[in-house]
Amino acid sequence: MDEECGELLLNNRKTCKSWVIHPKYSMTKKVRTLLFSTLYPSSVRPRHGIFVENRLLELLKSDQVETKVVAPVPWFYSTNERHGEYARMAATPKREVHNGIDVSHPRYLMPPKIGMNVAPFLLAIGAIGTIRDLQREGFDFDLIDAHYYYPDGVAAAILAKYFDKPFVITARGTDINLLPAYPIPRKLIRYAANTAFASISVSRALSDKIAKLCSSHAKLIVLRNGVDLVRFHPIPRPEARAMLQWSDKTTLLSVGNLVELKGHHLIIEALAKLPAYNLAIVGDGPERSPLQSLAITLGVSDRVNFVGSVAQEELFKYYSAADILVLASSREGWPNVLLESMACGTPVVATNISGTSEVVTAPAAGQLSQERSAEGLVEAIGLLFARMPARETVREYAEKFTWNNTTAGQLDLFREAIMATTNSSVA
Repeated sequence: MDEECGELLLNNRKTCKSWVIHPKYSMTKKVRTLLFSTLYPSSVRPRHGIFVENRLLELLKSDQVETKVVAPVPWFYSTNERHGEYARMAATPKREVHNGIDVSHPRYLMPPKIGMNVAPFLLAIGAIGTIRDLQREGFDFDLIDAHYYYPDGVAAAILAKYFDKPFVITARGTDINLLPAYPIPRKLIRYAANTAFASISVSRALSDKIAKLCSSHAKLIVLRNGVDLVRFHPIPRPEARAMLQWSDKTTLLSVGNLVELKGHHLIIEALAKLPAYNLAIVGDGPERSPLQSLAITLGVSDRVNFVGSVAQEELFKYYSAADILVLASSREGWPNVLLESMACGTPVVATNISGTSEVVTAPAAGQLSQERSAEGLVEAIGLLFARMPARETVREYAEKFTWNNTTAGQLDLFREAIMATTNSSVA
C-alpha cells in the first residue's frame, strides 16, 4: 500500500489461523454494509457530513460493495424556518435516494442537559426499527460501518450486539480530539473501541489518540482520505477569476463552516496586516455576522468577499481562482479542503495541528504556520509567497492522494471482519 496515501497500523495484531471461508462470504460476493452515522448529507442538508458520503461513493465504484445508509436525525417538532437548523432537520425525509444511495433518516430524542451522556442509547433505540425494516426487505447486511466515534460509534456497538453483526468505526476528528475529555463519553468511547473489529482513523495522529483510550489488543487502522482528481482540477487562474468576476488582486481563500474552530477570524485579522491581498470566504454558519463585523472594525470589509455556501461541483473554480488557500483551524482530523485546493493547483497555508501536518509534507504543498495567530499566518503567507511553487507541481503533489488505497483497505478489512465472525460462529 502506498505509504503516502494509506497506512495500515495494527497494534499487537494476533496471528490468525487459516480461515475457512464460508461459501456465503466468497471473495467474489459483494459485501453488504450498513453505513451508520448522523454525519451524512440529505436533500435538505446536502453538505452535512459530505466527507462521509464522498468516501462511500468512492468505495461503491469498486462494484464490490452494496450499501444502505441509516443516518438518524434528532426529532424536532416544527419545520418552521424561524427555527433554523432544527427546522431543516425536522424537514429531512424519513427515507430518500440521495446520489443513488438508499438513505433512511430515523428520528431519535435528544433531551437537553443530559443529552450528551445518553445520546448513544437513544440513537440506537431510534434506529432499531428502521434496520429491522431493511432486513425484512431482504437487506441482510454483513457489517456495520459506523462514522464518528461519539455518539455514533457507541450506538453502532449497541446495534452490532443487538443484531449480532461485526462493526468498524471511523474516527473523524472532534469525536476523538475533544469528546474524550468528558468522563461518560470517554468511558463509552473506550468500550466501543475495545469491542469494534477495528477502528479506522483518517490520520496517524487520531490513531495514536485512540490507542491511548483502548486496550492493547484493539485493531487500529489508518486509511487517509483521498481527493477526487476529476472533480477538483485546475483551470487557468484568469479564466476562473473571470467566471467569478474577481479582480486581478492577489487573493487568499478560506473554505469551511463559519464557526470559531475554523479560524476565519484569524485570517481576517491577518488580512489587516496584508494590504496587498483580498480574501474570499466560502462557507456559511453562525459566525457570519460576527465575522462581517470584525472585517468592518478592522477596516478590511472592502477586501473580504463572503461568498456563502458553494456546491462541491463548483468549488474547483474558487480553488483555481485563488493564489493561496488558508486554513486556520484549531483542530482537524484530515482536512479535505487542503487536498482539494492542491488538486486545483493552489498551494496552502495551514496551522500546524494534527492532521494538517500529515497533508502538508513538502514545499510543493504549501507552508505550515507554527503559531495559530494572525501574526503566524502573516509570516507563513509571506514565506509561501516568496517561493510560490508552480501550479503544475502542486497538482502533481495532490495526485499522490487517490482513493484507491483507501478503498482497497476498506474492502480487505470488511472481508476480514466478516470471515472472522463467520468462523467464530461455526467453530
